[in-house]
Amino acid sequence: MIETHEAGRPTRTSPQGAPAIELVGLEKRFGQVHAVRGLDLTVQQGEIVAFLGPNGAGKTTTIDMMLGLSTPTAGTARVFGMQPRDAIGRGLVAAVMQTGGLLKDLTVRETVDLTASLFVQTRSVDECLERAGIADIGDRKVHKCSGGQQQRLRFAMALVSDHALVVLDEPTTGMDVTGRRDFWSAIRQDAQRGRTVLFATHYLEEADQYADRIILVRKGQLVADGTGAQIKAMATGRTVRATMTGLSDRELAAIPGVDSVELQGDSVSLHSKDSDTVARYLFANTNARDVEITARGLEDAFIALTGDDESADRHVRIEERGPERAAEARQTIDEQGA
Repeated sequence: MIETHEAGRPTRTSPQGAPAIELVGLEKRFGQVHAVRGLDLTVQQGEIVAFLGPNGAGKTTTIDMMLGLSTPTAGTARVFGMQPRDAIGRGLVAAVMQTGGLLKDLTVRETVDLTASLFVQTRSVDECLERAGIADIGDRKVHKCSGGQQQRLRFAMALVSDHALVVLDEPTTGMDVTGRRDFWSAIRQDAQRGRTVLFATHYLEEADQYADRIILVRKGQLVADGTGAQIKAMATGRTVRATMTGLSDRELAAIPGVDSVELQGDSVSLHSKDSDTVARYLFANTNARDVEITARGLEDAFIALTGDDESADRHVRIEERGPERAAEARQTIDEQGA
């Protein structure tokens, strides 16, 4: 189990009043590829921020500039009011990346010891192992650790410098459910003491449950910024689900207020901006039963706000063709690389 940090112990001192992260007009080009396009972002100290976007959205490129691993083509990146490398040099920043950074022939303890040797001021190696939940495998070679244990090891390495900002890239990949819950409990405890956390993840439920704020990027631009509830509200409409027979997908699509239809046997999902009207119609004019109305989730908002417009349009259009033709159309689109 990942132990929460000792109550009341301060993190490494960071400049008072300065944002933890401040990106202004940030741009990055790789030849003809415009990876990041004028991105503005401010993260205050003590926030837990999820940084989300589809593959190729510019997340990794932005994080690289934030960590001083890459130089912006235009704009500025500041960490606690400093150049990123200056903040890192002062031990204010740590990163837990998804891959790399581990020497397979060292033991878990030797790896954390080696990391500690790189800093003037460090925390106890035993404490870091305990907090990361790997104190019991300190003598195990890294190459014999599971993927989840290696992620915990990276977390322990990041803890050594007692940083003020931690950047996490897919931090819970390979962890089981208990490990993920304990990990985020520890992160939340640190944030309550003033530590700032920015993380990228493909587990949207993690962003929804643990982030104070969610940032969505698409094609190198920020497209949404808010709490989980605010982001979900941007995916307008609700879904009306029911069990029913007797209507074709075309007839269902013609129901007043219906925007799109998903039909699987007797199970029907109707997406609408006016779910009350749709539900009343079902009760009055069909044999619908087990009717339920649900708000769209973070996944719906993510797809709506970050999906490719042309691809999304094609997928919406094929819903009108009926289940068999829709399946054929989706297969054709997938083969074309949409």
